[in-house]
Amino acid sequence: MQTTLSERARHLPRAAEAESILRTCVHCGFCNATCPTYQLLGDELDGPRGRIYLIKQVLEGNDVTQKTQQHLDRCLSCRNCETTCPSGVDYHNLLDIGRAVVDAAVPRPLGQRLLREGLRQTVPHPDLFKSLVNGGQVFRALLPDTLQSKLPRHAPPAKPRPMTLRERQVLMLEGCVQPGLSPNTNAAAARVLDRLGISVIATREAGCCGAVDYHLDAQAAGLDRARRNIDAWWPGIEKGAEAIVQTASGCGAFIKDYGHLLASDPTYADKAKKVSELARDLVEVLRDEPLEKLGIHASQRVAFHCPCTLQHGQKLGGAVEALLSGLGFNLTSVPDGHLCCGSAGTYSLTQPELSRQLRDNKLNALESGHPEVIVTANIGCQSHLDGAGRTPVRHWIELVEAALP
Repeated sequence: MQTTLSERARHLPRAAEAESILRTCVHCGFCNATCPTYQLLGDELDGPRGRIYLIKQVLEGNDVTQKTQQHLDRCLSCRNCETTCPSGVDYHNLLDIGRAVVDAAVPRPLGQRLLREGLRQTVPHPDLFKSLVNGGQVFRALLPDTLQSKLPRHAPPAKPRPMTLRERQVLMLEGCVQPGLSPNTNAAAARVLDRLGISVIATREAGCCGAVDYHLDAQAAGLDRARRNIDAWWPGIEKGAEAIVQTASGCGAFIKDYGHLLASDPTYADKAKKVSELARDLVEVLRDEPLEKLGIHASQRVAFHCPCTLQHGQKLGGAVEALLSGLGFNLTSVPDGHLCCGSAGTYSLTQPELSRQLRDNKLNALESGHPEVIVTANIGCQSHLDGAGRTPVRHWIELVEAALP
């Protein structure tokens, strides 16, 4: 795609990157075939090709409108289009660049600003978020249905973690919402890794990965969180930690981008690159281990929801399914497994109607094989799907841990 950036756009920090991505796109439209919002709305501007064209217009100096912002807001950032694209268009980075320019030019209505700022002031703060969740459970019956659906139906408390310090050690991102919504997930991961001779070193100073801020009009704040996490992990890296493990694939996808996003930061570029190289989704660690040592012989009937951040962001589609099948779990078939569930970070709150439609479609697909339980690899997807009050949804590592002899 030919493009000529405006003089103003050429002075943007990522102008060359944006121009390179735009010129990669051949406008073929294959991306629309797998775009969830295009499937629902049928509007060219609510598909990747149309959004790329909108961003191109903005960067070439055309007027920026609230309508432009709305079409970009509706994107889930699921990256399904990247998996489909024959030209290898780096869509999610172009979208981030475009959104930053549009958000700087188009003031949001007061209601949107309050919602986004409220999310930024609560979601990335684990202790505050957990307190709000606990308070919500106490007064659950008094809350509107929309808020009740955001609270976990059943959140088993975290079991004790192993205290043994083994020769092999990994760091683990504790996350921001997962300790409040599914407190046993990271503990379950630590116990399974311990059985395999790997100690998990928790680094409490490493909190939210930064994705919440970054995708809510505050990219600089998101990158500051990335820098704080790098500082928190660096002593453990210097001591020989072999990986930084994430049990939430959304966080993992963002951490694996630290090296790219901080490449122009002279202080953090090298460290960010190292952190991204060490970042591993939990399945990447476990699939290389002798899992027969766990002694698991499971037979539970399970449907696996593969989050977009796992299959499209981290290119790990099929990895968890293979692991669970190898342990004996009976995995059901899931039609249209490539489509997004509608969670997409805070999307279920900023775009509730589209999010609910996608959730219900996804649950229909997941339940078509009549599973006993649905499992996933990302806390946002887990909470969103479970909030419908249908088949229980858990993190897959909790099923593995529960099957340990």
